[in-house]
Amino acid sequence: MKETQTIELMEKSTEATIKVSGAEAVIKCLLEEGATLAFGYPGGAIMPVYDEIYKYQNQFHHVLTRHEQGAIHAAQGFARVTGKPGIVFATSGPGATNLVTGIADAQIDSTPLVCITGQVASHLLGSDAFQETDIIGISTPVTKWNYQITKASEIPEIIAKAFYIAKSGRPGPVLIDITKDAQLSEFDFSYKKCEKVRSYKPAPKFDIEKIKEAATEINKAKKPFIVWGQGVIIGEAEQEFKKFIEKTGIPSASTGLGLSAIETDHPLYVGMVGMHGNYAPNVLTNSCDVLIAIGMRFDDRVTGNLNSYAKQAKVIHFEIDPAEVDKNVKTDIAVLGNVKKTLAEIMPYVNKGEHNEWMQEFSKLLDIENKTVINDQLNPTKEGLTMGEVMAGINRYTNGEAIIVSDVGQHQMFAWRYSKFVKTRSNVTSGGLGTMGFGLPAAIGAKLGAEGREVIAIIGDGGYQMTCNELGTILQTKAAVKIVVLNNGYLGMVRQWQELFFDKRYASTEMISPDFVKLAQAYDIEATRVSKRENLEDAIKTMIQSKEAFFLEVVIEKEDNVFPMIPSGASVSDIRLS
Repeated sequence: MKETQTIELMEKSTEATIKVSGAEAVIKCLLEEGATLAFGYPGGAIMPVYDEIYKYQNQFHHVLTRHEQGAIHAAQGFARVTGKPGIVFATSGPGATNLVTGIADAQIDSTPLVCITGQVASHLLGSDAFQETDIIGISTPVTKWNYQITKASEIPEIIAKAFYIAKSGRPGPVLIDITKDAQLSEFDFSYKKCEKVRSYKPAPKFDIEKIKEAATEINKAKKPFIVWGQGVIIGEAEQEFKKFIEKTGIPSASTGLGLSAIETDHPLYVGMVGMHGNYAPNVLTNSCDVLIAIGMRFDDRVTGNLNSYAKQAKVIHFEIDPAEVDKNVKTDIAVLGNVKKTLAEIMPYVNKGEHNEWMQEFSKLLDIENKTVINDQLNPTKEGLTMGEVMAGINRYTNGEAIIVSDVGQHQMFAWRYSKFVKTRSNVTSGGLGTMGFGLPAAIGAKLGAEGREVIAIIGDGGYQMTCNELGTILQTKAAVKIVVLNNGYLGMVRQWQELFFDKRYASTEMISPDFVKLAQAYDIEATRVSKRENLEDAIKTMIQSKEAFFLEVVIEKEDNVFPMIPSGASVSDIRLS
């Protein structure tokens, strides 16, 4: 018996002190965290890690993108559909700096990423060596946390800490910069997952008294209104949220990033708020008596002019990040904590409710929007094709089951407004930063993260040309992404503003583009172009039925605008229908 115990102890000790290089330790740490897929682009300072990727290729899969920006947007797409941190590799200097836009995008949209960059050897730091850039200094404002490793022995602890920080509390991107000598040095490897970090509190403890206060105000309200955001999805609180709105009977609207938390045909869903959101929820924000914000941060595109935003209402804010409370909108009651927990806790204190007369006010304004905007978009009689009818066609063949990945611009607003969703984590987009070029690589990452689901990228002709080189990634991975380019020959959103606010002076917004169909075909992707209404339905059907990647270009009316619209600086109740 003693001999057996001795052997077991020896085996544990050997495993705990296995000698590996820093580069191998990186891969072993990732595998310990359950990360088996990464996106990246190799280079000199990260080559030792890539050598280990080669050795571990049966356990760890790497996707070679065509640009580091493509890698990080793909990692974002993966993270958004899985809820797991996206993993990115890049080399030093320009490789690392090419990640910065995606890191900033992930930071503002609360997307968990672990970015690992190579760096020059530690003795060269500060010497302006070849491809040396201070990526720690550059990325500090746009990361949740970053750290430079100069000793191999630091790698397990720092990677464990990185994963914990990236995915806990309000998620975000972290960056680890590893010098080349730290990658090459050997040390005794062991790994322990991080469970806490001193002075870092991922989620504040909820206050039961604040929950009771909130419930009292909700129960008294005659015209309560809920606006929810992506926090419901990040917190995996979809079921708790749905139970809450169904018990209270409160009309509920989504922010752009909150879309798909509940199905879009839910009877209490009254549309989307924001600059190009629906008419009723925007206007009636300034009529409600209690405004309940759940997992959203009162972004300026949601609130419009803060001086006239919901001034008549008591504001209850369910929020995990204390920094967001009172930042833009003064809160009467702040309910801090993960909304999955706080919504469950408030349920016994809220009454079963119905607000039929209040809901009718939303219905009346929806009828106005249907007559003045929506019907003309979904059932147009004019010759030119509309973005709305393309989205309606996609809905017919996906039944709301697809993941819709949108780029940035007019097409994004049409995708948000008209997509049907029946599953959570189905709306992937660049929200806070508004990064053109996000759509195609993010769709690749989304498809690799959710291979069993249809993934459709909705992109404009402008944003598409920023990252269309990632068609090469589709060629190499065979990711069955469906790409829809809505081509109106303009940078459409900028052109719309120039039309409305700059007397139609279309400065540098008209685009001359290549033959997108031939470009897709050059990458061995089936492709077609539609310019007439009678061909649209069959083209969408063919695309959806395809088991491989497919490219569909739809030629849209050049000067079609997205409405409703809240002009910049205007009140939400001053929303324009035309």
